[in-house]
Formats: sequence, structure tokens, C-alpha cells
Amino acid sequence: MAIKSFQGRRAKDETKKGHNAPILVEDYMTKKLVTFSPDQSILEVMEAFAKHHISGGPVMDDNGFLVGIISEADCMKTISESRYFNQPILDKSVERFMTKNVETIPHDMSIFDAAGVFDRHNRRRLPVMKDGILVGQISRKDVVIAALKMSGANWK
Repeated sequence: MAIKSFQGRRAKDETKKGHNAPILVEDYMTKKLVTFSPDQSILEVMEAFAKHHISGGPVMDDNGFLVGIISEADCMKTISESRYFNQPILDKSVERFMTKNVETIPHDMSIFDAAGVFDRHNRRRLPVMKDGILVGQISRKDVVIAALKMSGANWK
């Protein structure tokens, strides 16, 4: 007597291609960014952080090029110095406290390679570039979300 299978007809390999496609940074990055300028005051930056529920953002020059990144940690330096020197925060500019040597990643990098960059460089966010232009930003949380969405797929 033959054994019957009740699994039904198997799908062809063409339907499984989506699972083997690399997951790219551009698939999970934030594209609508809150940006800052070097001459903006730190107080304005802190207000923007609170208003938009963010912890950092890119600093752009007048021509729209990335010149730095400002974060809550940079604001902590300002707050600490203001208390130590008994000076108001108002007159401090972003340029004085921003990180100027910004590590960036390309838009077409895999999410796994991006995770390696986060691991090696201890950053919370990375600007994403395409042809020398800022196109987005990816955070560690975005990478975790990407991994969760892929948890049932084969990682290639």
C-alpha cells in the first residue's frame, strides 16, 4: 500500500527567491530626518530632540552636505560644562560640540554588515550615503527590527 502525503503540492523555487535576497540598509533606514546646522544653538537642538522624540541627528552645511552629527551625549557635555563654568547654555553652538569625523555607511550595505559596523564602533546611529549625498540614517534599533522580521527566513 502506498503512503499518501497530505501536505499538498510544493511551491516552485521561484516563489522562494524573496527570502534569499539580501536585506539592505536602505530597506530599514529612516528617510525623513530632522537635521541641524553648525550655527544652531545647543538649546534649539535639545528642544528638537524633545519635540521629535529623537536622540541625535545629522548636521548639514548651507550646501546640504553632511559636516557632523549631534547627539544627546554631546548635549550632556554642554550641560556639564555650563554647570561647571556657571554659564548659560544658550550661546553654545552645535559646531562646538558635534562629532565632526562622522562614520557613514552606503545605502546598499547589507543589514548584517551594518550590524558589524555598529558592533565595532559603538555608535547608536549612522548616516546613510548614496553617491556622497545623505539619504537617511539607520540606528541600532532599526537593525534589530530587521533581524526580527527575518527571524523565520534563511540568513544569507
